[in-house]
Amino acid sequence: MRRNWQWLVLLVIPLGMGSGKALAAQGGGEHGGMGGYGRRGPMSADDRLKQMTKDFDLTADQQAKLKPILADTDKKMQDLRSDSSEDRQAMRSKMMQIHQDSNDQIRAVLNDQQKEKFDKQEQDRKQRMQNRRGPRGMGDPGGPEAPQN
Repeated sequence: MRRNWQWLVLLVIPLGMGSGKALAAQGGGEHGGMGGYGRRGPMSADDRLKQMTKDFDLTADQQAKLKPILADTDKKMQDLRSDSSEDRQAMRSKMMQIHQDSNDQIRAVLNDQQKEKFDKQEQDRKQRMQNRRGPRGMGDPGGPEAPQN
């Protein structure tokens, strides 16, 4: 009886490992889009440029202008993530500033129609982040219990 159990374990473990690889190969996850984070971390500058080209129908000139902006943003974010001296709140604040600066530079390259679509994507991204964090509660700055000036 014990021998049968051992064979069963030897058969089941590789199957489970294979299904995990299949999910990873599919790129599972709902975090696509502009600068999204997938299961494997943030998108590279090249991947973001490809996604933006598809989403906004970028011209070759726009792509050439956006590539260094996206690469610079990636470098700044990587440098910040590798700096362990920062506390979480300071790091979050700096990341938000890098993201805002990048968005300002990106918007400067887009035409009016593309800016509308970009702004909509950003609004959707912010909404998804809010939904992940949940409602702000007592003690949270800016939460419903925070004093209003």
